[in-house]
Amino acid sequence: MPTFAIGERDFLLDGEPLQIISGTLHYFRVHPDQWADRLRKARLMGLNTIETYVAWNAHAPRRGEFHTDGQLDLPRFLRLAAEEGLHAIVRPGPYICAEWSNGGLPAWLTGDPDVRPRSSEPNYLAAVGDYFGHLLPLLAPLQVTRGGPVLAVQVENEYGAYGDDTGYLRTLADALRQGGIEVPLFTSDQADDTMLARGGVPGLLRTANFGSRAAERLAVLRRHQPTGPLMCMEFWDGWFDRWGGPHHTTPVEEAARALDELLAAGASVNLYMFHGGTNAGFTNGANDKGVYEPTVTSYDYDAPLSEWGEPTAKYAAFRDVIARYAKVPAETPEPAPPAPRLHVPVSGSAPLLAALGRLGAAERHQDAPTMDDLGHYQGFLLYRTRLAAEGEAVLSVGEVRDRAQVFVDGAAAGVLNRDFHDTTLAVAAPRPGAVLEILVEDQGRVNYGARIGEPKGLIGPVLLDGAPLRGWEVVRLPLDDLSGVEFGPARAPLPRAGFHEGTFDLEEAADLHLDTSGWGKGQVWVNGVNLGRYWRRGPQRTLYVPAPVVRAGSNRLVVLELESSARSGWDFVPAADLGPVPVD
Repeated sequence: MPTFAIGERDFLLDGEPLQIISGTLHYFRVHPDQWADRLRKARLMGLNTIETYVAWNAHAPRRGEFHTDGQLDLPRFLRLAAEEGLHAIVRPGPYICAEWSNGGLPAWLTGDPDVRPRSSEPNYLAAVGDYFGHLLPLLAPLQVTRGGPVLAVQVENEYGAYGDDTGYLRTLADALRQGGIEVPLFTSDQADDTMLARGGVPGLLRTANFGSRAAERLAVLRRHQPTGPLMCMEFWDGWFDRWGGPHHTTPVEEAARALDELLAAGASVNLYMFHGGTNAGFTNGANDKGVYEPTVTSYDYDAPLSEWGEPTAKYAAFRDVIARYAKVPAETPEPAPPAPRLHVPVSGSAPLLAALGRLGAAERHQDAPTMDDLGHYQGFLLYRTRLAAEGEAVLSVGEVRDRAQVFVDGAAAGVLNRDFHDTTLAVAAPRPGAVLEILVEDQGRVNYGARIGEPKGLIGPVLLDGAPLRGWEVVRLPLDDLSGVEFGPARAPLPRAGFHEGTFDLEEAADLHLDTSGWGKGQVWVNGVNLGRYWRRGPQRTLYVPAPVVRAGSNRLVVLELESSARSGWDFVPAADLGPVPVD
């Protein structure tokens, strides 16, 4: 069987030096029917390795579950990589960051008050042991030492930016070994002396993460890694976007120059990202360093291969750079044709609150619970109570996580936004006993820093003119089954808050780009698949529809519009629009 080892200065595959030229592709962000295409394009760019995180919470959305079907079939993904002639690097966390909800940690775990995530706390380690117990038997047979593609496995992720518990990291490393992982283990941290010192484990290879100034950053890494190969485990060739911010891009020439510098130094590299994919459904993460900033649906990342699988100018430039250091296939990918242009009129609608009330059973609580109190970890939660007195009053909450739409007797009263630090709103009851309804949206769990694991929903007491509001009905709304929505005929005025549907025909399945401009805020399903969020804030103005989601013949589009629209239909357009790029 092949061998892979850490040499004095090089990675050694069967005893021969190997410069790893890798790229990140998260299997859980890409439709499984598109894995083979994306992996082929990785090889054609000159990569010899593919790298992926493992999103624990995707595999285990509930305690006691572990799913490996469809988009979560990691062994199939790795076998496809091997069939394409690619090696693999796997980074199972347990924490991954990745701009992914909760940094990949299950909310049922981080919400447990007896658990201290990313530490040696026994309850947390027991849960990690169970996770590894499911995952490692899938990974172990796919190691290069057993004829598979996996060269190396990471321990935790950028731990030096979070803590300094070397014992915890050693425990994880021992658990990987005990679970059958025999290939080299490594850590990765930002190219910072403090982080590399805190995040490393004696005896394990350290790698560094950066996107520029390669010589300087490699020198920092070498101070902490006196022998062994140098590797940039995350070469940041782009960046992610947040709602309300700009669309990030990096100059192609600048990124190619930095990659060239890195490879010329003899270092190995993993491009973060090679192909970003999509934060479909409710999977996007968020950051909060004083202001809450949820990540957009697209995870295009300005990567060499676009969200929809199109080679970019960066792809061509990186391919040229790689060709100076490794053999690159002569074949190049064919450009994709423009996506079909279609118009889809709204054919049916259902008012928001009436529709939501049919999508879950009401539960009674004296005080307003959080989503996590109910074991409900993503989507929406609808709160309902009655206002005893007629007239105006001030509604206040401790904190909203993350967006609360307030209604009185079905009429919109206002919105409380977490990112604006809204906590109070004036409401007016037209009669005694008026119904107060609050629809709270989880806009993405924080994926980095101290606020990982925080509960969602209404936090703290809910007060009316300073007095506690009690006697609540709540409806959990994961929105994974919309069959309860009763659509009526679409009528003027133009669509308001609610569910709206339409149908469209295709001659054959093809990638599509849904134009969301003119619509407010909401969620989109095509043929029952939740594509993710849209928001008039931008920067993203289209949603990507993967070809495997649609079919020849009739297709169904459903949109949950939380605000209102000036349009009576939707358009599929030939190209994606991820937003304007700032001009220097």
